[in-house]
Amino acid sequence: MLDNYRINLLAQLGEYLQEQNESWQMTCQRAMNQNAWFTADAIQLAAQNICRAFLEKDKLSSWLQQYALPQQVRTVGLVMAGNIPLVGFHDFLCGFVSGHQVRMKLSEKDNVLLPHLLQVLKELDGRVAAQVSITDSLKNCDAYIATGSNNSARYFEQYFGKFPHIIRRNRTSVAVLDGTESEEDFQKLGLDIFSFFGLGCRNVTQLCVPEGYDFIPLLRSLEAFKEYNQHNKYRNNYDYHLSLFLLNKVPHLDNGSLLLVENQIPFSAVSVLHYQYYQDKQALLVQLKDNTDIQAIVGHGGIAFGSAQCPSLNDYADGVDTMTFLCSLS
Repeated sequence: MLDNYRINLLAQLGEYLQEQNESWQMTCQRAMNQNAWFTADAIQLAAQNICRAFLEKDKLSSWLQQYALPQQVRTVGLVMAGNIPLVGFHDFLCGFVSGHQVRMKLSEKDNVLLPHLLQVLKELDGRVAAQVSITDSLKNCDAYIATGSNNSARYFEQYFGKFPHIIRRNRTSVAVLDGTESEEDFQKLGLDIFSFFGLGCRNVTQLCVPEGYDFIPLLRSLEAFKEYNQHNKYRNNYDYHLSLFLLNKVPHLDNGSLLLVENQIPFSAVSVLHYQYYQDKQALLVQLKDNTDIQAIVGHGGIAFGSAQCPSLNDYADGVDTMTFLCSLS
């Protein structure tokens, strides 16, 4: 079956990424030269997560068994984000395995890595070139999946609203702490906060803590991530926001690489982590689950510490099942 042919191709792509050959290394270097946020570690982390969660044959086969693939081929336009390396890969994968014609408009921030991987797939099987393309214009598509900011979402609604669509807006993630966390939990939480410099929608940008919470053990544990403050753009953000807090006499906590400030808004700037206090954990969780700004909730009873940036094939952005949407097109 055609879906098996695509599964086999994706599994081969995973093998290619794991080989870390010269061609891939040169592509990574070009991406790093173009976008300073795309460090070698960030690209490696993104590629490893994709290989582990998206490109294993058994996982792909099991995942696809949930869906009845469409009988009729449509043209689907994908507008990709560029906040972290290969952030649009899951949308590409869904479009590819669904069998639809896929046209992708890439972000200028991330237009090196995915074209290379697409070329690898084309070299493995020429049929890929007839199905998937990268373009600057997404006119005359039958359906659209667009990811961007709240501002760009209004633009997407205007242009794509009359077609079947998924339009994604700004989202972020939070961690709920209850005071029973271990130092290992804090170390793993650091991955959820610092990976990709906190630029992903699955990065933790706010902590919810019980009243009277002692932040000192957490801040000490997060000193293990002080190397992030050696990155020029991250350091500029840290210096800028520290200056603002000092100038405006904003109460804050500081461990030399991360600034904690009380704020009810879940979105925070690079190098800044918001926090809010709670009295009733269960009531808080209900509130967070109803909040459309929240992508993931990390903590005991939620997503495990350290795994926020390791979504599975079934972890759909904004909770909207992309494959169900694609399979429903007729």
